[in-house]
Amino acid sequence: MGEQLTESDVKKIKEEIEYRKIVVRKKELEAVKEARAQGDLSENFEYKAAKQDKNRNESRIRYLERMLKNAKIVSDTSKADEVGINNTVEVYFEDDDETETYRLVTSIRGNSLQGLISIESPLGKAIQGHKVGDRVLVMTNGNDGYYVVIKNIDNTTDDSHDTLRKY
Repeated sequence: MGEQLTESDVKKIKEEIEYRKIVVRKKELEAVKEARAQGDLSENFEYKAAKQDKNRNESRIRYLERMLKNAKIVSDTSKADEVGINNTVEVYFEDDDETETYRLVTSIRGNSLQGLISIESPLGKAIQGHKVGDRVLVMTNGNDGYYVVIKNIDNTTDDSHDTLRKY
């Protein structure tokens, strides 16, 4: 099974592919031509760097196209009182006696440093579909885990500022 993506994710991926094919590809090909014109290719650092940039762009295009081809489209709507994709959730960690706020997103947009946790992460899997007040066991690996309590759910719908994760 492929990545779980929302319609918004698919749109952003298609936009990036189009941008890379039309804008970045043209720029990278021009850089390779310019570097090649400088002469001896065996010791031409600019040529090697330009080729690497061009190949990196082509690789990203293939990766995104393959992701779209194998993707499973999931809904980003959820019940008003349940944790779902794009919801901002306040979670109390019992072991640490701390409360953290996260937004649940698909893995292509996940970025824990920005408070965006993937629906495929242990915490994301555990809290999805639960309600305020639920005490949830988050399994980390095998038999280890910890408990969290869902304190608040905010039904966030605007994901326009989210960016695709780079690999």
